[in-house]
Amino acid sequence: MTKKTILTGDRTTGPLHLGHYAGSLRNRLSFQETHNQFLLLADMQALTDNAHDIRKVRRSVLQVAIDYLAVGIDPEKTSICLQSHLPALGELSMLYLNFVSLARLERNPTIKDEIRSRGFGRSIPAGFACYPAAQAADITAFKAEVVPVGEDQAPILEQTNELARKINAAAGREVLPVAKAIIPSAGRMPGIDGRAKMSKSGGNSIPLSASRRELKAAVNAMYTDENHLQVSDPGKVEGNVVFTFLDAFDPDKATIDDLKAHYRRGGLGDGMLKKRLLGILEDLLGPVRERRAELEKDPDFVRDVIREGTARAREVTQRTRDEVFEAIGMFAL
Repeated sequence: MTKKTILTGDRTTGPLHLGHYAGSLRNRLSFQETHNQFLLLADMQALTDNAHDIRKVRRSVLQVAIDYLAVGIDPEKTSICLQSHLPALGELSMLYLNFVSLARLERNPTIKDEIRSRGFGRSIPAGFACYPAAQAADITAFKAEVVPVGEDQAPILEQTNELARKINAAAGREVLPVAKAIIPSAGRMPGIDGRAKMSKSGGNSIPLSASRRELKAAVNAMYTDENHLQVSDPGKVEGNVVFTFLDAFDPDKATIDDLKAHYRRGGLGDGMLKKRLLGILEDLLGPVRERRAELEKDPDFVRDVIREGTARAREVTQRTRDEVFEAIGMFAL
């Protein structure tokens, strides 16, 4: 039975963090066993709000690829590819922009929220406003049948499928599949400050490359319950970042349930919980840290992995581009 194609990826704006691991990376480790998986290093999308710092985007390409390999992504099973070296994506994106109105792009809830959070006002980079069409090009070029997305990104996939249907209507037949969303169960991890989602730009994340010392400092700084002043005080579990991380990374769910009950009635200190979490995260990140160190010593190997994955992706995406252009009746030479 042919494996379904799945596309996922990350903007190359800096090394990945624990939020990426919980929300996507560990799922990708499973997907590479069951799907034909492409992992996109989205450097062109990174430019939509980082054109002022192209060097950051450039150096992040290797860093994100190293993170992929360090957590266990197998380049023999997953094609790691570079967006800017897949010309079919740009050509399809330009085509799709003629099948969608500016008003529809601006109504996309994901784009509206991101524009608001970044404070663009009316100085919105055109590339950012056109992000849904560009992402539609990414997804359809690979003919991805399933796409892992967070709940906040679901409107992007909805618009992708709108465009796929329009292309199919123009062609008079099904050229592009309608992709199905997979919503990760973990959701987005909060930042260690408890005030926002974990993000590279927010300064509240734990990078996968964190040293043991950095990891300990981050865990000790985690927000718990500001009213839990003494060990004997009853504590609040909801909104407590330490418990959120234990839920995400501690496999002993029965013990975590007992700890929550103990914390709620009082008699359980934050220090004990943080010590447990630190041990769990060190067990997870220690091997990743070691593999990262080895990979950083051999950047040529990482580049070769990207080159090979990009070559496979270029063949797939160019074939789709040619099929779409022919199907809708574009002039051929």
